[in-house]
Amino acid sequence: MSETVYDLVILGGGSGGYAAALRGAQLGMKVALIEGDKVGGTCLHRGCIPTKALLHAAETADAVKESAQFGVLSEYQGIDMGAVNKYREGVISRLYKGLQGLIKSRKVDLITGWGRLTAKDTVTVNGQEIKGKNIVLASGSYSRSLPNLPIEGRVITSEQALQLDWVPQRAVILGGGVIGVEFASVWASFGCEVTIIEGFDHLVPNEDETVSKALERAFRKRGIKFHTGTRFQSVTQDDSGVHVTCEDGTEVDGDLMLVAVGRGPATANLGYEEAGLNMDRGFVLTNERLHTGVGNIYAVGDIVPGLQLAHRGFAHGIFVAEEIAGLNPREVVDAEIPRVTYCEPEICSVGLSRRQAEEKYGKDKVKVAEYNLAGNGKSQILNTTGFITLISVEDGPIVGFNAFGARVSELVGEGQLMVSWEAFPEDLAALVHGHPTQNEAIGEAAMVLAGKPLHAHN
Repeated sequence: MSETVYDLVILGGGSGGYAAALRGAQLGMKVALIEGDKVGGTCLHRGCIPTKALLHAAETADAVKESAQFGVLSEYQGIDMGAVNKYREGVISRLYKGLQGLIKSRKVDLITGWGRLTAKDTVTVNGQEIKGKNIVLASGSYSRSLPNLPIEGRVITSEQALQLDWVPQRAVILGGGVIGVEFASVWASFGCEVTIIEGFDHLVPNEDETVSKALERAFRKRGIKFHTGTRFQSVTQDDSGVHVTCEDGTEVDGDLMLVAVGRGPATANLGYEEAGLNMDRGFVLTNERLHTGVGNIYAVGDIVPGLQLAHRGFAHGIFVAEEIAGLNPREVVDAEIPRVTYCEPEICSVGLSRRQAEEKYGKDKVKVAEYNLAGNGKSQILNTTGFITLISVEDGPIVGFNAFGARVSELVGEGQLMVSWEAFPEDLAALVHGHPTQNEAIGEAAMVLAGKPLHAHN
């Protein structure tokens, strides 16, 4: 194998890495995919998929508790974490087998071992030098902590949280971003008393402020406690649990503390600096074509500054394979990538927030339409509140999309289409949306922007 020169050598078999491998092989390249753990990476095994499986179990628990209001008589008897974990692992296992089959059918050489970049055209793994005409770095990310906050005992990250075989009675979550609010949602549905500590002024601080405020109202209604604008100071732990102190004097106790302060690039000790790559706080810097500026080395996914999302990794992997093949693919633009938070209620967005649009185009040039889901038939059936917000430029296209409410993650596809294809409100308003669906709330919001509201006040 050391004598083979591959067209494409990929370091990391997560979302970005395996997408590059599959697309590269499809385009006729000889591909080596190097992964020390399991293909699928964090997303499949320790992130997106297992977390969303837990969230579906949580949704089911809530549905049982609330079934009487729909005329269905049932009795909620609690959570069997052994059975929940078996269900979660079943989902992962089926997807993992499918992915392994795909890699094998595309004749990608999967090399198991922890690789290291040792030259501009070489990755060394298991003592073997794997040479490639092109190298793709896709080493992914890890759960970050704070300085002087070791992950040990009852202080855990999302990886350990996913493996719990018990439901905490009280949990403290450090960080009110995507990971923090998703676990808060799961544990609250499972009967846990949850308290979130967030240093910024709002939960999900990267979302539009109207969305953040709506989530805070919903969480209060669900009994989820949170302290925003509150900086963590220290934690101690003993047999009774954790004891958390914040800089403003706030004190919170729990059975455990989940550290959910974001993810860092997994690039340490992989030879990147030695190869001459430009780095910034561990991230690999690239141009807009994801080239590192060194040899034929590209970087994709979470190690490239920007949104750390599995579907961004997929898109990066496909882009790089097509770029190497000379297909001149369209660049992957972060602003056009869907962002979804699967708490209850759900959040999704694409494009610019209201504030970002006003900063870019001027406050007087930005138009905002908000359609309340109270007027949407399917949302009434689902018994959810929420809204759809569309942001456009005067006499111009829609540049931002936000949705808040139960199951609205399924609407983000149309949100991406309208923003990426620069749809004008008049064009979107003319489309016929199925009834009764939550999807038609997007059409209603577009009608507001187009100046002809139907079920909304002008």
